Amino acid sequence: MIRQQAFENKSIKMLKGALHAHTTRSDGVDTPEESIKFHYDNGYDFMMLSDHAVYNMKEDYCPDIPLTIIPGAEIDAGISDDSMPDGNRHFDALCIGPINAPSASLEQDQPLSASVEYDSFEEYQAYLDSLHHMGMITCISHPQRDYTPPRYLERIKGHFAMEIYNSSSDIEYDLDADAPFWDEMLDNGVNLFGIACDDDEGDYYCGHGWVMVRAENNPHAIMDALNNGEFYSSCGPEIYDFYVHGNKVVIECSPVEVIYLHCAKHPNDRVFEPGKEITHGEFCIDKSYPYVRMSVVDKNGKKAWTNPIYIHE
Repeated sequence: MIRQQAFENKSIKMLKGALHAHTTRSDGVDTPEESIKFHYDNGYDFMMLSDHAVYNMKEDYCPDIPLTIIPGAEIDAGISDDSMPDGNRHFDALCIGPINAPSASLEQDQPLSASVEYDSFEEYQAYLDSLHHMGMITCISHPQRDYTPPRYLERIKGHFAMEIYNSSSDIEYDLDADAPFWDEMLDNGVNLFGIACDDDEGDYYCGHGWVMVRAENNPHAIMDALNNGEFYSSCGPEIYDFYVHGNKVVIECSPVEVIYLHCAKHPNDRVFEPGKEITHGEFCIDKSYPYVRMSVVDKNGKKAWTNPIYIHE
């Protein structure tokens, strides 16, 4: 049996987290205090203030609110490279951590990138490598909204995840279609986890997408669990288990209308019973599946996504 990492140690509570939140420190509407209060009031256990290119490590904006703050920021990067005949592309990324890493020399409000335009993939890769060396983990931001296709994203190495749901992309541009960019990259051997988030610049975008992380409630444990894929992403439904046993793929979840099985080498399969809500999905697969992942959709159209299980590993 191969059980996805998020569901292995069920004695540890799952934590609700926001990884993409902007405040008045960059282009957001809410102050850090207002954003923290909103997330706490809406059941979040942790969040990262991911203001554009402005690093946050401060934890005491709201000392009376027991919400764990993960340090980090979002970097806004463009690359103009002669190998891209169709011009400049965006390669924005969430930068999470580090947590008291010895190699870190970052300070509160330090700009993360002196320039947001890079002349080559190599130049941007060198900058990302420096962040990884500090102990940060990085995640591709809203690739569908930027429309930077996988053939370019795959040239950047070292990301642990990519956004597969971003509320501003969904609300403004209707850009969530079962994460096709994610499947293309998985199919090409780029092992990435999938993150749902808000990208909120005001209350309109808050509280639509989040991660559920299997971790103790402290920054070290949360960051390690994210990096290890011990989480799933949701806009509402809950996922309780996801595993492969022999030739069967199984998922257990809160009541939903549809359960989907995804793999880039195969058409989507589904469990759907008209007029009924379901909490269990079971599919048969064969050796042609290099990985499987699943998504569920409830009666309100809200989705949740597992991270993949790699069959041949």
